[in-house]
Amino acid sequence: MDFPVNTFKRALQAGEQQIGLWLGLASPYTAELLAGAGFDWLLIDGEHAPNTVPSILAQLQAVAPYPVRPVVRAAWNDAVLIKQLLDIGVQTLLVPMVQTGEEAAAAVAATRYPPQGVRGVGAALARASRWNRVPGYLARANEEMCVLVQVETRAGLDNLDGILATEGVDGVFIGPSDLSADFGHLGNPGHPEVLQAIADAIARIRAAGKAAGILSGDAAQSRRYMDLGTRFTAVGVDTTVLARGAEALAAQFKAAPPAAAAGAAQDKTY
Repeated sequence: MDFPVNTFKRALQAGEQQIGLWLGLASPYTAELLAGAGFDWLLIDGEHAPNTVPSILAQLQAVAPYPVRPVVRAAWNDAVLIKQLLDIGVQTLLVPMVQTGEEAAAAVAATRYPPQGVRGVGAALARASRWNRVPGYLARANEEMCVLVQVETRAGLDNLDGILATEGVDGVFIGPSDLSADFGHLGNPGHPEVLQAIADAIARIRAAGKAAGILSGDAAQSRRYMDLGTRFTAVGVDTTVLARGAEALAAQFKAAPPAAAAGAAQDKTY
Protein backbone atom coordinates (compact mmCIF):
# COMPACT_ATOMS: atom_id res chain seq x y z
CA MET A 1 0.00 0.00 0.00
CA ASP A 2 1.43 3.38 -1.03
CA PHE A 3 2.48 5.88 1.61
CA PRO A 4 -0.07 8.75 1.90
CA VAL A 5 1.78 11.79 0.56
CA ASN A 6 0.63 15.17 1.92
CA THR A 7 -0.16 17.02 -1.30
CA PHE A 8 -1.45 20.07 0.60
CA LYS A 9 1.97 20.51 2.19
CA ARG A 10 3.64 20.08 -1.20
CA ALA A 11 1.38 22.76 -2.70
CA LEU A 12 2.24 25.25 0.06
CA GLN A 13 5.95 24.55 -0.38
CA ALA A 14 5.57 25.24 -4.09
CA GLY A 15 3.86 28.57 -3.37
CA GLU A 16 0.59 27.55 -5.00
CA GLN A 17 -2.58 29.36 -3.99
CA GLN A 18 -5.00 26.97 -2.25
CA ILE A 19 -8.66 27.99 -2.15
CA GLY A 20 -10.67 26.40 0.64
CA LEU A 21 -14.07 26.12 2.29
CA TRP A 22 -14.80 25.82 6.01
CA LEU A 23 -16.95 22.88 7.12
CA GLY A 24 -19.07 23.40 10.22
CA LEU A 25 -22.11 21.21 9.54
CA ALA A 26 -20.36 18.17 11.07
CA SER A 27 -21.87 15.91 8.43
CA PRO A 28 -20.08 13.36 6.22
CA TYR A 29 -22.91 13.69 3.70
CA THR A 30 -22.44 17.43 3.17
CA ALA A 31 -18.65 17.02 3.37
CA GLU A 32 -18.77 14.59 0.46
CA LEU A 33 -21.11 16.87 -1.48
CA LEU A 34 -18.69 19.76 -1.06
CA ALA A 35 -15.62 17.61 -1.77
CA GLY A 36 -16.63 17.58 -5.42
CA ALA A 37 -17.34 21.30 -5.67
CA GLY A 38 -13.87 22.25 -6.89
CA PHE A 39 -12.13 23.61 -3.80
CA ASP A 40 -8.48 22.77 -3.17
CA TRP A 41 -8.99 22.11 0.55
CA LEU A 42 -11.76 21.69 3.08
CA LEU A 43 -11.35 22.61 6.74
CA ILE A 44 -13.11 20.23 9.14
CA ASP A 45 -13.63 22.32 12.25
CA GLY A 46 -13.13 20.65 15.61
CA GLU A 47 -13.06 23.90 17.59
CA HIS A 48 -16.36 25.68 16.99
CA ALA A 49 -18.39 23.04 15.12
CA PRO A 50 -20.15 20.17 17.00
CA ASN A 51 -17.51 17.65 15.93
CA THR A 52 -15.94 14.75 17.81
CA VAL A 53 -13.13 12.41 16.76
CA PRO A 54 -15.64 9.89 15.29
CA SER A 55 -17.50 12.58 13.32
CA ILE A 56 -14.21 13.98 11.98
CA LEU A 57 -13.22 10.44 10.97
CA ALA A 58 -16.50 10.01 9.07
CA GLN A 59 -15.86 13.23 7.16
CA LEU A 60 -12.29 12.22 6.32
CA GLN A 61 -13.64 8.94 4.95
CA ALA A 62 -16.33 10.78 2.97
CA VAL A 63 -13.90 13.11 1.19
CA ALA A 64 -11.12 10.55 0.69
CA PRO A 65 -12.15 9.51 -2.87
CA TYR A 66 -11.97 13.13 -4.06
CA PRO A 67 -8.91 15.23 -5.01
CA VAL A 68 -9.71 17.85 -2.35
CA ARG A 69 -7.28 18.04 0.58
CA PRO A 70 -8.67 17.81 4.13
CA VAL A 71 -7.37 20.07 6.89
CA VAL A 72 -8.59 19.58 10.47
CA ARG A 73 -8.72 22.24 13.17
CA ALA A 74 -8.19 20.76 16.60
CA ALA A 75 -10.27 21.98 19.51
CA TRP A 76 -7.10 23.03 21.34
CA ASN A 77 -3.34 22.69 21.39
CA ASP A 78 -3.57 19.41 23.28
CA ALA A 79 -1.17 16.53 22.59
CA VAL A 80 -3.68 13.85 23.58
CA LEU A 81 -6.38 15.14 21.23
CA ILE A 82 -3.86 15.76 18.45
CA LYS A 83 -2.62 12.17 18.79
CA GLN A 84 -6.16 10.89 18.21
CA LEU A 85 -6.61 13.11 15.15
CA LEU A 86 -3.33 11.96 13.62
CA ASP A 87 -4.18 8.31 14.20
CA ILE A 88 -7.44 8.65 12.24
CA GLY A 89 -5.45 9.99 9.29
CA VAL A 90 -5.08 13.75 9.71
CA GLN A 91 -1.88 14.96 8.07
CA THR A 92 -2.59 18.70 7.98
CA LEU A 93 -3.52 20.17 11.33
CA LEU A 94 -4.63 23.70 12.24
CA VAL A 95 -3.96 24.49 15.90
CA PRO A 96 -5.96 27.40 17.36
CA MET A 97 -4.92 30.21 19.71
CA VAL A 98 -1.14 29.86 19.47
CA GLN A 99 0.45 32.89 21.14
CA THR A 100 4.14 32.05 21.65
CA GLY A 101 6.98 30.18 20.05
CA GLU A 102 6.83 27.68 22.90
CA GLU A 103 3.18 26.93 22.17
CA ALA A 104 4.00 26.52 18.48
CA ALA A 105 6.80 24.11 19.38
CA ALA A 106 4.40 22.09 21.53
CA ALA A 107 2.01 21.81 18.59
CA VAL A 108 4.77 20.56 16.32
CA ALA A 109 6.03 18.09 18.94
CA ALA A 110 2.54 16.62 19.26
CA THR A 111 2.63 15.68 15.56
CA ARG A 112 6.05 13.98 15.59
CA TYR A 113 7.09 10.55 16.76
CA PRO A 114 10.13 10.49 19.10
CA PRO A 115 12.83 11.60 19.19
CA GLN A 116 11.58 14.63 17.22
CA GLY A 117 8.36 14.84 19.23
CA VAL A 118 5.99 13.23 21.71
CA ARG A 119 3.39 11.50 19.53
CA GLY A 120 2.43 8.15 21.02
CA VAL A 121 2.92 5.04 18.91
CA GLY A 122 -0.24 3.08 18.15
CA ALA A 123 0.07 2.35 14.44
CA ALA A 124 -1.56 -1.07 14.69
CA LEU A 125 -4.78 0.66 15.76
CA ALA A 126 -4.52 3.58 13.35
CA ARG A 127 -6.24 4.38 10.10
CA ALA A 128 -3.24 6.64 9.38
CA SER A 129 -0.99 3.60 8.84
CA ARG A 130 -3.85 1.60 7.34
CA TRP A 131 -3.46 -0.64 10.36
CA ASN A 132 0.22 -1.29 9.65
CA ARG A 133 -0.40 -2.01 5.97
CA VAL A 134 1.63 1.04 4.87
CA PRO A 135 5.30 0.00 4.71
CA GLY A 136 7.60 2.29 6.65
CA TYR A 137 4.81 4.43 8.10
CA LEU A 138 6.56 5.11 11.41
CA ALA A 139 9.79 6.09 9.67
CA ARG A 140 8.15 8.53 7.25
CA ALA A 141 5.11 9.89 9.10
CA ASN A 142 6.89 12.91 10.60
CA GLU A 143 7.97 14.33 7.24
CA GLU A 144 4.42 14.30 5.88
CA MET A 145 2.91 16.27 8.76
CA CYS A 146 1.84 19.84 8.00
CA VAL A 147 1.39 22.07 11.03
CA LEU A 148 -0.54 25.32 10.69
CA VAL A 149 -0.80 27.49 13.78
CA GLN A 150 -3.51 30.05 14.31
CA VAL A 151 -2.52 33.52 15.48
CA GLU A 152 -5.58 35.43 16.66
CA THR A 153 -4.53 37.73 19.52
CA ARG A 154 -2.33 40.76 19.98
CA ALA A 155 0.00 38.60 22.07
CA GLY A 156 0.29 36.21 19.13
CA LEU A 157 1.19 39.09 16.84
CA ASP A 158 3.73 40.39 19.34
CA ASN A 159 5.36 36.95 19.40
CA LEU A 160 4.93 36.23 15.69
CA ASP A 161 8.66 36.23 14.95
CA GLY A 162 9.25 33.50 17.53
CA ILE A 163 6.33 31.48 16.18
CA LEU A 164 7.66 31.79 12.63
CA ALA A 165 11.13 30.72 13.75
CA THR A 166 9.76 27.47 15.21
CA GLU A 167 11.01 24.49 13.24
CA GLY A 168 8.16 22.41 11.87
CA VAL A 169 5.64 25.24 11.53
CA ASP A 170 4.56 25.17 7.89
CA GLY A 171 2.14 28.06 7.95
CA VAL A 172 0.39 30.66 10.08
CA PHE A 173 -3.34 31.23 9.86
CA ILE A 174 -4.64 34.64 10.94
CA GLY A 175 -7.97 34.48 12.80
CA PRO A 176 -9.78 37.75 12.03
CA SER A 177 -12.76 37.25 14.38
CA ASP A 178 -10.82 36.61 17.57
CA LEU A 179 -8.18 39.12 16.55
CA SER A 180 -10.80 41.85 16.14
CA ALA A 181 -12.27 40.95 19.53
CA ASP A 182 -8.85 41.21 21.17
CA PHE A 183 -8.35 44.61 19.54
CA GLY A 184 -11.63 45.77 21.09
CA HIS A 185 -13.67 45.56 17.90
CA LEU A 186 -15.84 42.53 18.65
CA GLY A 187 -17.80 41.44 15.59
CA ASN A 188 -15.97 43.86 13.30
CA PRO A 189 -13.06 42.07 11.59
CA GLY A 190 -13.18 44.73 8.89
CA HIS A 191 -12.14 47.52 11.25
CA PRO A 192 -9.20 49.48 9.78
CA GLU A 193 -6.99 48.75 12.80
CA VAL A 194 -7.61 45.01 12.39
CA LEU A 195 -7.08 45.07 8.64
CA GLN A 196 -3.75 46.86 9.08
CA ALA A 197 -2.64 44.32 11.69
CA ILE A 198 -3.56 41.47 9.33
CA ALA A 199 -1.70 43.05 6.42
CA ASP A 200 1.40 43.51 8.57
CA ALA A 201 1.19 39.91 9.78
CA ILE A 202 0.87 38.51 6.26
CA ALA A 203 3.95 40.47 5.20
CA ARG A 204 5.95 39.11 8.17
CA ILE A 205 4.81 35.54 7.48
CA ARG A 206 5.83 35.80 3.84
CA ALA A 207 9.19 37.33 4.74
CA ALA A 208 9.89 34.34 6.98
CA GLY A 209 9.27 31.97 4.09
CA LYS A 210 6.12 30.49 5.61
CA ALA A 211 2.61 30.15 4.15
CA ALA A 212 0.00 32.65 5.32
CA GLY A 213 -3.66 31.69 5.59
CA ILE A 214 -6.97 33.30 6.45
CA LEU A 215 -10.76 32.89 6.27
CA SER A 216 -13.11 35.56 4.95
CA GLY A 217 -16.67 35.28 3.69
CA ASP A 218 -16.32 38.59 1.87
CA ALA A 219 -15.18 37.98 -1.71
CA ALA A 220 -13.51 41.37 -2.12
CA GLN A 221 -11.67 41.01 1.17
CA SER A 222 -10.57 37.46 0.30
CA ARG A 223 -9.07 38.71 -2.96
CA ARG A 224 -7.32 41.53 -1.10
CA TYR A 225 -5.75 39.01 1.29
CA MET A 226 -4.66 36.89 -1.65
CA ASP A 227 -3.09 39.94 -3.27
CA LEU A 228 -1.23 40.58 -0.01
CA GLY A 229 0.17 37.07 -0.18
CA THR A 230 -2.00 34.49 1.57
CA ARG A 231 -1.39 30.99 0.20
CA PHE A 232 -4.21 29.02 1.82
CA THR A 233 -7.34 31.13 1.71
CA ALA A 234 -10.76 29.96 2.89
CA VAL A 235 -13.44 31.91 1.05
CA GLY A 236 -16.60 30.71 2.76
CA VAL A 237 -18.27 28.53 5.39
CA ASP A 238 -20.75 25.76 4.59
CA THR A 239 -23.21 26.93 7.25
CA THR A 240 -23.22 30.44 5.80
CA VAL A 241 -23.56 29.23 2.23
CA LEU A 242 -26.61 27.14 3.22
CA ALA A 243 -28.20 29.73 5.49
CA ARG A 244 -27.87 32.71 3.15
CA GLY A 245 -28.83 30.65 0.09
CA ALA A 246 -31.95 29.34 1.83
CA GLU A 247 -32.90 32.81 3.04
CA ALA A 248 -32.52 34.25 -0.45
CA LEU A 249 -34.66 31.50 -1.96
CA ALA A 250 -37.40 31.97 0.63
CA ALA A 251 -37.37 35.74 0.18
CA GLN A 252 -37.60 35.38 -3.60
CA PHE A 253 -40.93 33.59 -3.34
CA LYS A 254 -42.28 35.31 -0.25
CA ALA A 255 -41.91 38.57 -2.17
CA ALA A 256 -43.97 37.32 -5.16
CA PRO A 257 -46.75 39.81 -6.06
CA PRO A 258 -50.20 38.69 -4.77
CA ALA A 259 -51.58 39.29 -8.28
CA ALA A 260 -49.50 36.42 -9.60
CA ALA A 261 -51.04 34.04 -7.10
CA ALA A 262 -54.55 35.35 -7.86
CA GLY A 263 -54.01 34.91 -11.58
CA ALA A 264 -52.87 31.35 -11.09
CA ALA A 265 -56.04 30.62 -9.11
CA GLN A 266 -58.27 32.04 -11.86
CA ASP A 267 -56.58 29.89 -14.49
CA LYS A 268 -57.33 26.72 -12.55
CA THR A 269 -60.23 24.69 -13.90
CA TYR A 270 -62.31 22.17 -11.98
